[in-house]
Amino acid sequence: MSLLEIRNLHICLPEGSERPFAVEAVNLDLAPNEILCIVGESGSGKSLTARAVMGLLPKPHVRVTHGSIKMDGEDLVNVSDARMREIRGSDISMIFQEPMTALNPVMTIGDQIDEVFRFHVSMKKKERRQKALALLSDVHLPDPLQIMLAYPHELSGGQRQRAMIAMALALDPKILIADEPTTALDVTTQAQILKLIKEMQASHNTGVLFITHDFGVVADIADRVAVMQQGKLVESGTTDEVLNNPQHPYTQALIAAVPSLSPRQPRDQSAEPVLQVEALTKVFRSGGGFFGFGGEERMVKAASDVTLELRKGETLGIVGESGSGKSTVARCIVRLVDADDGKILLNGTDLRPLSRAEMRPLRANIQMVFQDPFASLNPRTRVGKIISQGPLIQGVPIKEAQAKARELLSIVGLDKRAYDRYPHEFSGGQRQRIGIARALALNPDVLVADEPVSALDVSIQAQILKLLDKIRERMTLSMIFITHDLRVAAQVCDRLAVMRYGEVVETGPTAEIFANPQAAYTKELLAAVPGQSWSTA
Repeated sequence: MSLLEIRNLHICLPEGSERPFAVEAVNLDLAPNEILCIVGESGSGKSLTARAVMGLLPKPHVRVTHGSIKMDGEDLVNVSDARMREIRGSDISMIFQEPMTALNPVMTIGDQIDEVFRFHVSMKKKERRQKALALLSDVHLPDPLQIMLAYPHELSGGQRQRAMIAMALALDPKILIADEPTTALDVTTQAQILKLIKEMQASHNTGVLFITHDFGVVADIADRVAVMQQGKLVESGTTDEVLNNPQHPYTQALIAAVPSLSPRQPRDQSAEPVLQVEALTKVFRSGGGFFGFGGEERMVKAASDVTLELRKGETLGIVGESGSGKSTVARCIVRLVDADDGKILLNGTDLRPLSRAEMRPLRANIQMVFQDPFASLNPRTRVGKIISQGPLIQGVPIKEAQAKARELLSIVGLDKRAYDRYPHEFSGGQRQRIGIARALALNPDVLVADEPVSALDVSIQAQILKLLDKIRERMTLSMIFITHDLRVAAQVCDRLAVMRYGEVVETGPTAEIFANPQAAYTKELLAAVPGQSWSTA
């Protein structure tokens, strides 16, 4: 018996879109106590399918035009808005990708859970409070009473996601929709959330529709898998069938793009250091002053006595969870943030004491690729100008800088017409290529890449990693690669530095650290990588 039956579902797109339907002729079933994973890249229609079930499509331009979505025989496509509001929360609940945008920032967590009860059931205040505390305890949040009184911004990403799960399960829904609920989380927090969803699903006998693009997560959590491409369902089956014997070329390509957990063969190493970081320290302070409203000053050591060495032609990975200090170290190295102590030696020159004017000529030697390519590109400047700006500032003649920009667009695999277009006209993967071209325009010795593929689909990620590797070989670049994805680190990095709470806890060749980690924290990180049994099968 099916909890949910989706038949011949069509969701239209606004006129002028690149295709008429966001979702076309999709058929899906979800049974009680089952986890169905819908996988596919951005634009495949997986999230819109989930939102259609919840009645959350951005009507009137994006709406269901054909087909049915039946729950217990009731077609959700044709119910009234009032009936849909009754169904949301009580029968069907949703966990969103980014809890910070889904939670009300001016209400405490306790008040937000209480609101669910007040809207749907008749229950006394004391009873509602006890139920909310029990829910927060069920999702393994520390000190549920304190969490009840906290606002969303006072919680970590993992805690906010747990609070959202508690809210989603408040009324024992029959169907739980989880839309990329672990994408923005660290590997250890992700493992905890996946385990929690599975626990909650089993104890509540809930059917779970789990949206993701991470095949490691699919391997760990799914009973069945449905693969979507360009709005169409191209393959479905049990987890074992789809992951270990994919039939459709698109599924095969997606699985082939998943980075292996087996580190690649080590490359020949140069002994010559191009960058040396010695005893780097950075402390952030907040509160205590007039603008801190007289509160007690807080100090966070984002980097504490960090020592690293990058050799010529090498890729050094810095890995760790959010808050480990890895991005702070990267920003200190390129002087976007000033370190409080220590040395940053680039080809023997200490960058830390240099003024902005003294630093300017050396910026050509060390460049950065950012995590979010859209936020780091000026939306009002054409791509050609974005890439040529750096060389022009360094005194390169305009014609030479423009010719270099066109050459770099070709090197990063973009059409020459990209030169005169704006960043918003490109996909996320293409924007990242533009960011790489901009960083390479000055022929740097060192490229610092801060989570450059974390926001990209698995196939686009594979293309960008391959591109970075090709460029590193072609230009004899040395690279610092910041990531929390150990699969990516295994395929990209020659050596690793593992950071936790601002300190380097372990360094060594990638293959050695994967085979024989010494630090307890490194062992924890490796154990939390999703899909290990599948990837080693």
